[in-house]
Amino acid sequence: MLAKKLVTAQKRGETRALCLGLGMVACSMMMYFFIGITIVPFYTKSVWTTESVCKVLKANIKDQVLCPNSEGSDDEDIFPYPCLQVWVNLTASGQEVMLYQTEDTLERNPKCSYVPGKSENSNEVQTRIETIASNFKKYQTFPCYYDPGGTQTNVILSRLYPPKGLLFAFLWPTLMFTGGCLIIVLVKISQYVSVLSAWQ
Repeated sequence: MLAKKLVTAQKRGETRALCLGLGMVACSMMMYFFIGITIVPFYTKSVWTTESVCKVLKANIKDQVLCPNSEGSDDEDIFPYPCLQVWVNLTASGQEVMLYQTEDTLERNPKCSYVPGKSENSNEVQTRIETIASNFKKYQTFPCYYDPGGTQTNVILSRLYPPKGLLFAFLWPTLMFTGGCLIIVLVKISQYVSVLSAWQ
């Protein structure tokens, strides 16, 4: 009787472990799919892939503009902010080009180097942009990214999804997939050993 209870408990434990392993594999597949339709397209779309050195030529704050600078935007998403324009010298080509914070900045408003997030406090936005402008004037040399193919003549300060960020995004689903497969393999080995012991 005790042996039957132990076998039953063992089978239940193996079933639960097997369900856990399959669940981890299924979740990792969903994470892979989510990353593939969200992060990967932005990474492959970006043409600013080569790092170089930029030197600030001028950083000026122009009159206030509306954000976003695109048609079809909702009124609640449009707000005024000071337009910061930063022009730099690209060491790789020696050209004078405009600097943008990220790829998204150029899409939201190509007239400004920095586009703030939506904020109701205009004084806070003004202070932040003035601080950014003063930092550019203080630290005039810094790394930047440009398009080696020449499709885009401007440069960006940082990439939204650099290679390290993409690898980090794939790290967690890979660990979950590996752990799930390992659990399934261990359960199968345990079942095989149990059958072999019972046969002997």
